[in-house]
Amino acid sequence: MSDLEHRVMRALDEIRPFLQNDGGDIQLSHISDKGVVEITLLGACAGCSVNKMTLKNGVETTIKKHAPEIHSVVHSHG
Repeated sequence: MSDLEHRVMRALDEIRPFLQNDGGDIQLSHISDKGVVEITLLGACAGCSVNKMTLKNGVETTIKKHAPEIHSVVHSHG
């Protein structure tokens, strides 16, 4: 695992308890060479109507705090 992947995983570990409290979870799918993190929302989060807001406001902000070279976070539709 690269340093970047490790830092993104730390960010996801910081977010995970909040998502699990709502019956969901989050998983790293891919990190592109262009600084785009692709994640998958699981459980209740997958069908949640506010998941786009959660993604931008919570997940992306937290990942950028740990890995400032990340430009954006997108949801993988599997």
